[in-house]
Amino acid sequence: MDYATLLQLLDSTLRLGVPLIFACIAGLYSERSGIFDIGLEGKMLVAAMCSGTFAFYSGSAWIGLMAGVAGSLVFALIHGVTSITFRGNQLISGVALNFVASGITVLTAQSLFGQGGRTPPLTGAARFNEITLPFAEALRPFPVIGPLYAEVISGHSILVYAAFAVVALTWWVLFRTRYGLRLRAVGENPAAVDTAGVSVKGLRFSAVLITGVLCGFAGAYMATALQAGFGKEMTAGRGYIALAALIFAKWRPWPALWACLLFGFFQALALRPDIVEAVVRVKVPVPALDALPYVLTVLVLAGFVGKAIPPRAGGEPYVKER
Repeated sequence: MDYATLLQLLDSTLRLGVPLIFACIAGLYSERSGIFDIGLEGKMLVAAMCSGTFAFYSGSAWIGLMAGVAGSLVFALIHGVTSITFRGNQLISGVALNFVASGITVLTAQSLFGQGGRTPPLTGAARFNEITLPFAEALRPFPVIGPLYAEVISGHSILVYAAFAVVALTWWVLFRTRYGLRLRAVGENPAAVDTAGVSVKGLRFSAVLITGVLCGFAGAYMATALQAGFGKEMTAGRGYIALAALIFAKWRPWPALWACLLFGFFQALALRPDIVEAVVRVKVPVPALDALPYVLTVLVLAGFVGKAIPPRAGGEPYVKER
């Protein structure tokens, strides 16, 4: 595999890893607060549908992004009310939201556009276009570093760079602010937080809403940047892969980034069977390559990458002591 091919693979890894990064960090906030959220998939799907629809009608990717965030926040709020206010089963709530999203997105898109559950293709300002970073072309002739900067680091939409900024911001919020300390504490021992006079419900709702915002970014990216519109079941299990990456990273921001890029790398490999065949010297069936990210997900969830201990209060509704 030559250097140019490697750069193409790395470029695809970044593009495919971005929705996983947004969704994984979204789940990090929720689960660090003690609210398990299997509904990441559903929020992403709803966000993608809302984003694609509003971007098409308005001709603006930014309006599509806001619509995607709004749609995801509605589902996040439903999950929060079910899990926090009414103390329902968090896993069942998330699964139910996934089923609802799977049906309602296709039904809505079909009713609006009549194209088999798809939106019409987005063009021009209705999509987030690529950004060329400063000096990208000037540095291209330089060996190794030039092509890496020009072809892998530069040339992405603004949401790609936003995903990496979100990881850094999340690390700072969780480990350098009072809010982050309280959020981590409420996921481990909500009674102690309550005793200190801090609202457990307030913290958990804030985390759930942050989850909704970031899932909105993930879905909007898929519909207005990675692809040109919404399509039926376009998330293709990425919400579950993001959860696996979160477990793989043991609920920490920077390891979560690398875990998502690893999953993105396997997805990129599935799109380039020629690279795999050149390395292993054996013809590999395309369906087998497509299954690689999901096989890795199963291995992570089965515990083959080491024991991951979730927040101690995760999945348990908090009942205030009288």
